[in-house]
Amino acid sequence: MTSNKVPRRTFLKASGAAFASRSVVLEQTAPAASSERLRIGIIGIGMQGSGLLPNAISLPGIECVGAADLYDGRHLLAQQITGNPKLPTTRRYHDLLDRKDIDCLIAAVPDHWHMRVVVDACNAGKDIYCEKPMSHTAEQGFEMVKAAADNKRIVQIGSQRVSSELCKKARELYKQGAIGEIEMVELSLGRNDPTGAWVYPPPPDLSPQNLDWETWLNDAPKIPFDPVRFARWRCWKEYGTGVGGDLMVHLISGMLYTLDWNKAPRSAMALGGIFRFKDGRNMPDLHTVLFDYDGIPVYVRLDLCSETPEFARFLGPKGVLEATGKTLRYVPQSGQDTEPSYYANSFPREMHERYVEEWRREHHQIWGAEAIDSETHYDGPDWDDVRPHLWNFFQAVRSRKPVAEDAVFGNHAAIACHMANESYFRRCPVRWNEAERRILSENGAG
Repeated sequence: MTSNKVPRRTFLKASGAAFASRSVVLEQTAPAASSERLRIGIIGIGMQGSGLLPNAISLPGIECVGAADLYDGRHLLAQQITGNPKLPTTRRYHDLLDRKDIDCLIAAVPDHWHMRVVVDACNAGKDIYCEKPMSHTAEQGFEMVKAAADNKRIVQIGSQRVSSELCKKARELYKQGAIGEIEMVELSLGRNDPTGAWVYPPPPDLSPQNLDWETWLNDAPKIPFDPVRFARWRCWKEYGTGVGGDLMVHLISGMLYTLDWNKAPRSAMALGGIFRFKDGRNMPDLHTVLFDYDGIPVYVRLDLCSETPEFARFLGPKGVLEATGKTLRYVPQSGQDTEPSYYANSFPREMHERYVEEWRREHHQIWGAEAIDSETHYDGPDWDDVRPHLWNFFQAVRSRKPVAEDAVFGNHAAIACHMANESYFRRCPVRWNEAERRILSENGAG
């Protein structure tokens, strides 16, 4: 995932009133050394896998002992990352499942491979960290949940916000009642460059000789070898889930964790289109969605045509929480008038003066001593921190204690993305039918 680095926003009070700001630095706890060594295998060493692997082996007690990828060039890459020219590599990920010396797996494969890899890993008795979104379709998610439960496997999905110190602080503040009961959530992320829109350069040497193209297609329609589709698979719904699965799932996962929700939205209504990247893709480069989470509106804007800071904003009657990159901002609100009502300006002059004096007396407000607004900034490690998320997975493998972003949680976050995509392609609102475990159009059609 391309980093979307934008200078930290400057927050200005619209009224021009003075305000007090308090900044608190949150420190990421360093992983403790572990005497129990974990031997991992990795499936997929592409853009995301090539980042996960060095992060994983930089953690105490973690050793990579095998790698699988359908493109031979990434076998060499895995050996280079690990510094082990003799690292066993293979095109067949089942070779890793069969090895008794591998304790757990990391999977960073295209979305249309997630279900097969996770289900096979669980059935083989392997714990697995799988990149987001958990599934390629809503139906697949439930098969993955069942495989994890039936085999008592640790499954963690790779939306790193749930392991972020900033996300933990937002969750803590919300549970303490800092903003009151949630009224609305706004989520947004914008990019404005080809790499951010997945226009990746295919490996120059890619060919049917060094890539098992037929296997890579999996259950997608059979088409001739296409290096562009291999590198830019997120652009097509046959292999990926677009901005919903690439970007929205991070925002939704962070929201669910912050609010202590673990559920799918009740409905979704989406608008968007392909405005800039008219390169043959069928996934939108602008996608806006309004979700209904049991009466709470959640608005999401995802944009590949205009760069804007990522933020997650939680609104309540007692204040606002807003997370942007490495900062969490908390602004308490009293919900009370701080000045006499401007409606009284319509009173005759003497009446107005009497009203103002009475108002100030009742509210104990002294002339020249107006209240000062206050806010607190929590500065910490990246909102999207990979190493703590991997560490939490490895610790769960050792302890057998549950992870926050397990298969059930990951499934609920993925369902929201699938609903957003279905609403976009069906061109109508959709709703989630929990009894039937499927997405229905507003008129009830499947």
